[in-house]
Amino acid sequence: MTYKITIPFTLPGTNQYVGENRRNKYKGNKTKRDIESMLALIFNAELRGVTLKTPVTLDYLWVEKNRRRDKDNIAFAQKFIQDALVKSGKLSNDGWAEVEGFSHKFTVDKKYPRVEVEITEVLE
Repeated sequence: MTYKITIPFTLPGTNQYVGENRRNKYKGNKTKRDIESMLALIFNAELRGVTLKTPVTLDYLWVEKNRRRDKDNIAFAQKFIQDALVKSGKLSNDGWAEVEGFSHKFTVDKKYPRVEVEITEVLE
């Protein structure tokens, strides 16, 4: 089974997250918790009644408003997404046994930056 989830906003990249941690160690932790809580709400709404069967693959489409951020900086946010899937109870863990792999694609849409995540349960 494949599920497609749209996160209707962009997420902090590596540089922003590292900067917050350098300014104040508690700020970075609060940012991570806040983002995971927002994402968990989205996952609970989009995947109502679903517990993902593992292993899964995750295919990310990162839609940015421009090309200012480097792709590796953007893709860092997969950490927030995968941790939020666990926090929301949709995924039992995000380790090797549960996540078979992931892919990243990038594009630009000035009017509607977002993140699209396609989660596919891998049938063994």
